[in-house]
Amino acid sequence: MRVLVSILIPFLLMALFATSYPVHAQLERLRKNKEVESATVLETPMVSIPEGHFLMGANGTDALEDERPQHQVWINRFEMDRYEVTTEHYAEFLAATAHPAPWQWEGVDLTQHRDRPVIGVSWFDADAYCRWRGKRLPTEAEWEKAARGADGRLFPWGNQVPHEESANFGLGARFSYSQVLASVQRYEQGRSAYGVHQMAGNVGEWVADWYGANYYETGPLKNPTGPDLGSFRVVRGGSWSDLPKYLLTYGRFKLPPETRNSYTGFRCARTSDLSTPP
Repeated sequence: MRVLVSILIPFLLMALFATSYPVHAQLERLRKNKEVESATVLETPMVSIPEGHFLMGANGTDALEDERPQHQVWINRFEMDRYEVTTEHYAEFLAATAHPAPWQWEGVDLTQHRDRPVIGVSWFDADAYCRWRGKRLPTEAEWEKAARGADGRLFPWGNQVPHEESANFGLGARFSYSQVLASVQRYEQGRSAYGVHQMAGNVGEWVADWYGANYYETGPLKNPTGPDLGSFRVVRGGSWSDLPKYLLTYGRFKLPPETRNSYTGFRCARTSDLSTPP
C-alpha cells in the first residue's frame, strides 16, 4: 500500500498543477499586460433611466406566484451600464486586484472573447467588481424598469416574441465562449426602451436584492431594495440556454449567492444625483 501511495503522489501533484496552472498563468500575464493595467481602465457607457413610476410584476395565469401581483413602483433616476460586463473589463479588474478568477476563466481568449459577457461569477464577484468601478449592482426594481420601460412591455423590445434578431437564446445546455455567447453590443433590435442592450438572453444578470417569494405583496412602492435577509439572490433576464418564456421582463430567478455557472453574468448601476421625490 505504501509503495502504491508513493507512486501515485507524483502523478496526483502533476494533475493538480496541470489543472490550476492555466488560470494562474493567465492571471499573471494579465497583471503584466499594460493593456489591462488599472491606470488604463476602459470606460463603460451608461444609460440614464429617468425617475418615475412603472408597472412591476404581472397578473393572470402567465405570471408565477412570486411575480404577482402587478404593482406600480416609483424609482428614482439612476444610471445603468448599457452593456453586460465583458471578459475584457473583468480582466482589468483581475489585473488590478487579487480577486480570484471566475469559473471557466481558463477558456477565455481575450483576442476572441473580449466583447463576450463574463460568466462563472458569483454574486460576491459581481458586487466586488461593481464596487471597484465605483458603482453597484442594480436593485431588482431598477433592473426591471430599465428592461421594461414605462409601458409594461413583456420583452425589452416590446411585446413581440423573441426571434434571432432580438436576443441570444434557446441554444441548449452545452457551453462555449465562442459558440453560445454573443457580443454584448449585438442585437440592436433587442434594445430596451432606454437603449440598454441584451436585457433578455445572452446571460442572466445578478441584481442586488435578496430573493423574497412574497416580496411583491409586502415591499415598499418607492425604491424597493428587497428583503433584509435571505438564502438566495435574484437573477434577471434569462440566458443563451433559455426558452422565450424565460426572457420576460418580469421573470424572476433565484440562486445561492456563491453560485458560479455558465448562464449568469451581470451589469452595474449608479445612483444619480438628479432625482426628485414623487
